[in-house]
Amino acid sequence: MVHRVPVALSPSSLGSFTKCPLAFRFSYIERLPEPPSAAASKGTLVHLALQHLMWRPAAERTLAAALTDLDRARADLTDDPDLADLALTDAEWDAFHADAEALLRRYFELEDPTTVRPIGLELRVQAEVAPGVRMRGVIDRLELDGDGELVITDYKTGKPPPPQRLQESLTGVNIYSRLCEAMLGRRPARVQLLYLSAPERIVSTPTPATLRGVGNRAGAVMSAVRTACERDDFRPKTSPLCNWCSFQEFCPAFGGDPELARPTLEARYANGGAGVA
Repeated sequence: MVHRVPVALSPSSLGSFTKCPLAFRFSYIERLPEPPSAAASKGTLVHLALQHLMWRPAAERTLAAALTDLDRARADLTDDPDLADLALTDAEWDAFHADAEALLRRYFELEDPTTVRPIGLELRVQAEVAPGVRMRGVIDRLELDGDGELVITDYKTGKPPPPQRLQESLTGVNIYSRLCEAMLGRRPARVQLLYLSAPERIVSTPTPATLRGVGNRAGAVMSAVRTACERDDFRPKTSPLCNWCSFQEFCPAFGGDPELARPTLEARYANGGAGVA
């Protein structure tokens, strides 16, 4: 079977192929349904609340306003399958919302939102980063600093990375820097990750070498993706991440059959998710 080659890669799909080509095939080539994740859904909720906060005039970006915006985000996402289809008990829902509020409160320990000058929120970007290689993504916040320089901010609701994975954690925002440079003709002066759970801020300065590295890596991964699509050769790569993989039951490394994934999952989700493991 020859698979369709993606038109563009995103930071998440690039990382997915690197971690496990078979999981990449299921998620980004076949686009198979997956059960919602409480952690990812919580991130979606908090990101939307912060987006609402940044839409406010600077002087109105208070903690009280942020909590109001969290309630607004909950209302906005009432019918979103990522939240509506979460299988949580009442106690788990209480913990979910308490955690979301705690993350929002910790945001105010990282920066004063009244000083932020956003020029783009949830900004969709796409550009060619190497010959024949397009990248795309969504920047949480693009802003101007006091000197009028571009700054990319990415909110994170998970745990900060250990020191040995610091550069890996910056991959996404470095890709966004390359896309900004290609689209706007300006390299951002800084990129920053705001880890709300710690709270902790990681700041880095993109360099010409950094952005060349983005193009080189994207080119290498896209070349491997094209080869895998042409040869139908998406081999599983086992790691501790397998314990959280939605497709483990169909992975040959665990005795599964990849060809059963589509009919099984489509039937399962056609019945409202009944039987989801």
